[in-house]
Amino acid sequence: MSKQFKGIGASEGIAVAKALVLAEDNIEIKKTKVSNIDAEISRIENAISKTIKDLDNLKNTTLEKLGPEKAAIFDSHKEIASDPAIKDEIINLIKSESICAEFAAQQVTNNFYEMFASMDDPYFKERSADVKDVATRIIKHILGIAIVDLSTISEEVIIVAEDLTPSQTAQLNKQFVKGFATNIGGRTSHAAIMARSLEIPAVLGLKKITTDVKNGEVFALNGITGIVELDLTDSIKANYEKLAKEFAELKAELQKFKNLLSKTADGQEKLIEANIGSPSDVETVIENGGEGVGLFRSEFLYMDNDHFPTEEEQYTAYKQVMDAMKGKLVVIRTLDIGGDKKLSYFEFPHEMNPFLGYRAVRFTLDRKDIFKDQLRALLRASAHGELGIMFPMIATVDEFKRAKAIVEECKEELRKEKIAFNENVQVGMMVEIPAAAVNADKFSKYADFFSIGTNDLIQYSIAADRMSENVSYLYQPLNPAILKLIDLTIKGAHKNNKWVGMCGEMAGDIQALPLLLGMGLDAFSMSATSMLRARALMSKITMKEAEELANKALATDDTPEVIELVDAFLATK
Repeated sequence: MSKQFKGIGASEGIAVAKALVLAEDNIEIKKTKVSNIDAEISRIENAISKTIKDLDNLKNTTLEKLGPEKAAIFDSHKEIASDPAIKDEIINLIKSESICAEFAAQQVTNNFYEMFASMDDPYFKERSADVKDVATRIIKHILGIAIVDLSTISEEVIIVAEDLTPSQTAQLNKQFVKGFATNIGGRTSHAAIMARSLEIPAVLGLKKITTDVKNGEVFALNGITGIVELDLTDSIKANYEKLAKEFAELKAELQKFKNLLSKTADGQEKLIEANIGSPSDVETVIENGGEGVGLFRSEFLYMDNDHFPTEEEQYTAYKQVMDAMKGKLVVIRTLDIGGDKKLSYFEFPHEMNPFLGYRAVRFTLDRKDIFKDQLRALLRASAHGELGIMFPMIATVDEFKRAKAIVEECKEELRKEKIAFNENVQVGMMVEIPAAAVNADKFSKYADFFSIGTNDLIQYSIAADRMSENVSYLYQPLNPAILKLIDLTIKGAHKNNKWVGMCGEMAGDIQALPLLLGMGLDAFSMSATSMLRARALMSKITMKEAEELANKALATDDTPEVIELVDAFLATK
């Protein structure tokens, strides 16, 4: 009898091949006292130089195979490797404790790794893998340990590992590597992003797949459902091969929607956009026919830095995105820091519950100097396309009005300085606090648009941390209470002729899409690779049937009833 394991489908596709289990790097480092401090400093400097050279080579290989957007991953790795703050901390530790370079490097990079790994936001949480990748490379160079080259694989395999780093993923040849399965990781990790670009199926977060599957064992992997299956019978194997063929046909079918407008079956136009975390993500948006950027998380500029980024540094990054999107709407969220997102160069006050504390717009309203640098950069970028400025974690109308007043203050400064910007730039807000959803009709008198952040809206409404295994069952996007808050938000915006988007994971959920259509959502922002599937489904649904479905769902008592309704509806499409 076959055995199934459920993980996270991180890159779509289906594969059947034998396992190549990679042994986890287990480098034992002891805290060794040294007498020659200069020699240890030379060891770390040489290791960093070799690492930067490696990363240049990996960037060139990736540029050739996958293009500039994916190659840019190694620019961010180079920034980590050449970060003077990291290097100085390592050298200071060597000097202060007279210890060996490898132990000092491990201690310092572990601190940076843990800072990212402890974050709740999946995008930033998975940046910890980048820190670990670079740190491991530096330490191996210090110790003279050979770095495995996966580009030499010459037979069909599915790679099984604890995790795959971006530098390992960049080496994969999809002619031979048919998929990969890992113990840890998620959809927004760089390894997952590169797997999708290489079109290699991947299932991550399987916890102990490295011990569940034996090296050389033939098994199946479904990157759509997140299922890995072992002990295959001939009939099960044949079924996977059939599914793989059907997936290839579906993929070809979806390409037809790349250059089409997002329309319902009865011709009503909507927007299908993408969420991005840095300018380098834009290429994937364009490749997948995105009609705009519904959420650009500006935090990357602050977190991948050793100082608050200047107005000029921010303007350059925002302009890059605006230019690449060629007049399509780009919604940039102002700094959403605090809670689980920390900065190495700024210490937030200790709070009992930082997620409900001094963070996001509460921080930027308090630190007007930091806020104005960002708003001036955003306004200047607005001269290069269609921009929406969006404030996170707005709870009261007064907060929104205060934030908008600072935008007006920045506009006046730029006018006096004769610096170009779009006078009609849209200024909107995230709806992620239940109070904002309930009061949406009041907020829409002042905001140009809303974007519903369902990840936090669900957590705050049901009082359940989605990262907690014990209460994760309560994280229910299709709960009738959540649907009512979304419905209130959309109705509240439309009352004052304002548009509403959604940038939480729910926007790209195929089960949620017909309900959101029926409630009148105007723009759906999701991961770039989900856009074509969403557009294809939208084209099969009329507004009338979507509205009927949404009304039935809003009248249900509990989540299972909603799921049953939606599944029955989708079965007819």
